[in-house]
Amino acid sequence: MILRIDDTDLERNTEQSLQSIFEGLEWLGLDWDEQYRQSERLALHRQMAESILAKGLAYRDFTPAGSADEAETGHSGGAWLSNPGQREISAEESDRRAVAGEPFVLRFRVPRTGEEIRFHDAVYGDQSKSTDDIEDFALLRSNGVPTYHLASCADDADLRISHVVRGQDHLTNTFKHILIFRAAGVEAPQFAHLPLLIAPDGSKLSKRKHGPVVSVTTYRDAGFLPQAFINFLCLLGWSPKDDREKMTREELVQVFSFEGINRSNAVINFTEENPFDAKALWLNAEHIRTMAAAELAEQLMPVVESAGFTITPEKMAQIIPLIQERIHLLRDVLTVGDFFFVTELPPYDSAELIPKKGDAALALRVLEKALETLATAEFTHDGLDAALRAAAENLGIKAGQMFEPIRVAVCGRKTAPPLFGTLEVLGRETCLARIERAISKLK
Repeated sequence: MILRIDDTDLERNTEQSLQSIFEGLEWLGLDWDEQYRQSERLALHRQMAESILAKGLAYRDFTPAGSADEAETGHSGGAWLSNPGQREISAEESDRRAVAGEPFVLRFRVPRTGEEIRFHDAVYGDQSKSTDDIEDFALLRSNGVPTYHLASCADDADLRISHVVRGQDHLTNTFKHILIFRAAGVEAPQFAHLPLLIAPDGSKLSKRKHGPVVSVTTYRDAGFLPQAFINFLCLLGWSPKDDREKMTREELVQVFSFEGINRSNAVINFTEENPFDAKALWLNAEHIRTMAAAELAEQLMPVVESAGFTITPEKMAQIIPLIQERIHLLRDVLTVGDFFFVTELPPYDSAELIPKKGDAALALRVLEKALETLATAEFTHDGLDAALRAAAENLGIKAGQMFEPIRVAVCGRKTAPPLFGTLEVLGRETCLARIERAISKLK
C-alpha cells in the first residue's frame, strides 16, 4: 500500500491537515509500505509533460494571464474545448516564445476525430466519451506547477499503481487520464469509483462546510473503536451478500468485493445536537459489547486516567462486566461508571433516596438497616444478595424498596449497574461511608 499525499494545490495545503491524515490512518491501523508527497516529485511530472509535448500531443497556450486562469479550469459547462489560436501555433514559434520567457499553460492536444475513449469501471461498468466532448485540459499551470491530472498519472505510472479507487466525482476525469497514459505509452491502471458520502441535506461532505464531523480524529477523540469505525465506513455505499452488519476487519477483508458497492451516494446522518450517525454509535456499542474484558480494559484505562482518576488494571477488570453493555462510546465510562472512580460522590437531591411508594422516613429506616447489614455481610455478589433480601424481609418491605435507596446512596443516582456487583467492586469501606453520608442528608 502506497500513501501518496496529493499536495500540488499549494493554497489548500496545511501541515495541520496533513497531520490529521497521518493520525487518522494510524488510529485506524491502515499501515502503508511507501510514502510520497507529490510536491516533492515535480521533476518527474514535468518530465512526463515534456515527453508528451515532444510527441506533439500537447501545446503551449500563451493566452494572457487574466484569461488563462479561467481557461485552466476548462471554462464553464464544458462549452469551451480548445483555444484554436494557440493550438495551431507552430512548434518553432512556440519554442521561441517559451525561451523568451513568455508564460504559458501547457495543454493536452485532445484529438478532434470523434474517437470514443472507453474504459471499464469496476463499480459503474463500461464507460465511454467522445474526444469531441473533452476540452484541451491543462497539464502544467502558468507557474509551472502540474495539475492534478498530470501529477496523478505521472505518479501512477512511476509507482506502478495497479488499481485506482476514488470518489465518483472523479469518474469524468478518467477519460483525460486515459489520454495521458496513452500519450506517455503507459498502460492505464484499473479504475473503480465509489459513491460519495453526503450530508443529510444532500450536499457532499466537506471539512470547509461541515467542520470536524468529517475528520477521522473527531471520532477517535469521541471514543469510537477503530475497528468499529472501519466497520461503519465500509457499510457506507457497500454491503456484503448476506445481512451481516457487525463485522471484524478480517471478515470485511474476506467478504469485500467491488460488486457489493452501490452506485448511489451514501448519507451520513448527523445534526448539531447529535454529531454522530446512529448507525455508527450502534456498531461501536456492538463492538464494545463483544470485546474481551482485558481488551476493553486497555481501551478504557487511558480514558479514565486522562480524566484525572487513578485506577488499577485489576479494579478496571472488575468494573467492566458491570458497565460493558451500557457503553456506546469509550468516553461513556466516565458517565456510566463515574462513581467507581471518585472518592466522593457529586451532590445529589436527597429526594432521590426515597423509594417508590415510600417516604423519607422509610428511606432512613432502609439505609440504617443497610448500614447495619453491610457492616457484617459477606462482601460477595451472592452474600450481599442474600443479606439485603433478608434485611428487606425483616423490615416488611419489598426488595425493590430496599435496593433503591442503597443504589442512590452508593452511586449518586437511580440508574446504575446491577447493585450487588456494584457494592462488591466498591468494597465495604466505601459503601458504608456513602450510606452514612446519605443518612446525614436525610436527617
